[in-house]
Amino acid sequence: MPEKDKKTDLIPVILCGGAGTRLWPMSREKHPKQLLAIKGSSTLLQDTVRRSEGFSADRIVCSAPIVVCNEEYRFLIAEQIRETGVTPSDIMLEPVGRNTAPALTVAALHAYSKRDSLLLVMPSDHVIEDNNAFQKAVQKGMDAALSGSIVTFGILPDRPETGYGYIEAGAGDGVCKITRFVEKPDIETAKKYVSSGNYYWNSGIFMLLAGTWIKAIKKYRPDIYEACIKAYESGSRDLDFYRIDRAAFSSCPSDSIDYAVMEKLGSEPDSGISAAVVPLSAGWSDVGAWDAVWGISQKDADGNVVSGDVILDGAYNSLIHSGSRLVACVGVNDLVVIETPDAVLVAKKDRVQDVKSVVSRLAKSKRSEGVAHRKAYRPWGWYDGVDSGERFQVKRICVKPGASLSLQMHHHRAEHWVVVKGTARIIRGDETILLSENESTYIPLGVKHRLENPGMVPLEMIEVQSGPYLGEDDIVRFDDVYGRKDTK
Repeated sequence: MPEKDKKTDLIPVILCGGAGTRLWPMSREKHPKQLLAIKGSSTLLQDTVRRSEGFSADRIVCSAPIVVCNEEYRFLIAEQIRETGVTPSDIMLEPVGRNTAPALTVAALHAYSKRDSLLLVMPSDHVIEDNNAFQKAVQKGMDAALSGSIVTFGILPDRPETGYGYIEAGAGDGVCKITRFVEKPDIETAKKYVSSGNYYWNSGIFMLLAGTWIKAIKKYRPDIYEACIKAYESGSRDLDFYRIDRAAFSSCPSDSIDYAVMEKLGSEPDSGISAAVVPLSAGWSDVGAWDAVWGISQKDADGNVVSGDVILDGAYNSLIHSGSRLVACVGVNDLVVIETPDAVLVAKKDRVQDVKSVVSRLAKSKRSEGVAHRKAYRPWGWYDGVDSGERFQVKRICVKPGASLSLQMHHHRAEHWVVVKGTARIIRGDETILLSENESTYIPLGVKHRLENPGMVPLEMIEVQSGPYLGEDDIVRFDDVYGRKDTK
């Protein structure tokens, strides 16, 4: 435990993995649910980043967060965090997903390399309505965490729920000993848990000293510890990111915080590492499926949750989202309708858990709708695939002020560019061209080229590609300011 006269850092550790396939078609493999604005204008990740803002306690200094995420969507995560005004202490990149125990281990090693800090571990894809209540619960559990306990936060159940794990709490005043962890129960068992008053939903939120976690994972899963310390120590700095070593981390077993450590603590009370639970009543939801989104959202007089361009006539208790065009619903009840530019989901509200089977079928048939949206985000901006056919493809491109694409070349396609808004500086072979609104140019097949936005406003363009093959892998990069790994 840190000395009483010293300040202790409280570092939020934000775990940003997982795809959230049950929120398809808005959530995709390359655009997971934590990057979505489920409620309000902020995304779930941005709400999580802000969750510790304004937190204060004796002998505690609230520090910038450590974010652990998949390298696939690192630039989008960095951009969303930038929009919050928060500068993370680090964004750690996982080359492959290995669940929450390895993710927390590399974050704890990173924090511990500077000093033994208190870590507040939060999944990035949860909703917490009452942030003040959440911070009060954190404060309640702080002394126990500083004393070497692993503290988790148990959600006060308001219904028998079969989709969550449970924590049985023992004695304690505000901070209770954990008797045991229980797997997802059947409905009758869940009813008994709720009526007993001493069972809580397992939130997946933890608070602990970095050194405590390192001690615990070394004791209970030395294989995870050894793989993670090798992956961390062999990692490297990459722009604003810390890139965990691929080979070492790929060899790490996949396991959750609960299975790797927490359930073992509950079954071995004399292990030398204690576990405690702090009851939390703060409007928590893991928004695991569309019915949960309906449940936490504000409804109209007929029980409908509506977003986007929607017209209803005789619709009740439904969730309707329009992302790109008008959606009209007449005489429907208990439906979920989610419209995106390239896919539409229509489901009974009590069947939305089965959406994951649709995503599995998309994966088996290798359809792109399960992997990425039509609109793809890049570190320089984004592009939207507007139309495509045999030997042609049309994209709408937006480049952020001051940003530039890589110096690149294509073996199989030529490109026509038309500036719609802003100013474009284009390198084409040995030429440098400056284009303004309504001007255009042509990039022949096999010619090195680069697109830049030298202006103060976003550059918007229309790109028409033509050729026998138009895949995104037909890009040879010669120079890239973002350090993407396929640059020659």
